[in-house]
Amino acid sequence: MASGGIEPRKLSVFGSTGSIGKNTLDVIEQVGGREFFEVLALTGNSNTELLAEQAKASGAKLAVTADADRYQSLKDALSGSGIAVAAGESGLMEAADLDAEWVMAGIVGTAGLAPTLAAARKGADIALANKECLVSAGEIFVQAVHAGGGRLIPVDSEHSAIFQALEEDQRHALERIILTASGGPFRTWTREEMAGVTVEVARAHPNWSMGLKISIGSASMFNKALEMIEAKHLFDVEPDQIEVIVHPQSIIHSMVGYRDGSVLAQLGAPDMRTAIGYALTYPLRPNLTVERLDFAKLARLDFEAPDTERFPALRLARTALERGGLQGAVMNAAEETAFSAFVEERITFLQMADIVEAVMEKMTGHSPATNIEEVFAADAEARRKAGEQISKVSART
Repeated sequence: MASGGIEPRKLSVFGSTGSIGKNTLDVIEQVGGREFFEVLALTGNSNTELLAEQAKASGAKLAVTADADRYQSLKDALSGSGIAVAAGESGLMEAADLDAEWVMAGIVGTAGLAPTLAAARKGADIALANKECLVSAGEIFVQAVHAGGGRLIPVDSEHSAIFQALEEDQRHALERIILTASGGPFRTWTREEMAGVTVEVARAHPNWSMGLKISIGSASMFNKALEMIEAKHLFDVEPDQIEVIVHPQSIIHSMVGYRDGSVLAQLGAPDMRTAIGYALTYPLRPNLTVERLDFAKLARLDFEAPDTERFPALRLARTALERGGLQGAVMNAAEETAFSAFVEERITFLQMADIVEAVMEKMTGHSPATNIEEVFAADAEARRKAGEQISKVSART
């Protein structure tokens, strides 16, 4: 049974079969489980066997597979359980329309934008692990959260750290926010060494256990690039107030600098459950079985400036921030398309950034979006142009 003033809630987990989703369900169980939390919906993609297991274990009312072709598989797996089943985009929107008080937004990519936006408009507190909601549609999404009356609580370890260290009554004194980056597996590699890396090598993160998309995004530092854009919308800061520092140990998750010279940092072992737990029970802190830091064993904490020549994603994020408008949506769509091409071995690791930059240069004329349809239109155009660039690159090789 949960304690310490934590209240029972109705909740949904979007993306429950991914790393964020699995850790979220673990945290829910640690904090109080189905005796304390009412799980309204779980959504996944193609892993319907795991989704069905999760739905039964959590007592979910609805299970949704985003893959419409997997509907029957999920329905068969949940036959006789009393758990409702849905599939495809309509199924995701059905889950979003439920009266959840708290939603974990853990669907990777732009696919998570529409259901998360719908849940925000319904007034749910949004635990945001989906970067694309803010990168692609920052202004629209923040307005939807405010209009719905819910709260936006970041789950990325870096943004959670800033959220925890940023004193609301001292926002007038805020000078900068400092996002830490592990540097990924190629922190000390030259561009020549990175040129021939495979998907398996790129996915091996030195500190965190994450899914394929996030792991490769960390290796290329596109993850950190998207976090820079996300931070602007989360914390309402100017582009020149956002800094990145490489911190290989991943112990300091991010920092907030104030105009008196003070810097406040949030520290912890590299475990996503800490940020998830804080988002679930905010403003209280749950009791979690995560590793405790032993400062005597840490020995050292290292820091170094990021290299934007070896990792151009950071430079592209700075460009997107300065241009504004729909450049975030363009950058994200091009990156997702380039990532897929890399995984399919159609382009090299380093060519991902080249493709994203080429698409951004072709699409500089957009004003800020006034509705989600404009975001999706820019997204589709960027994917088309990225596809053209990929075809050109593939033809040359």
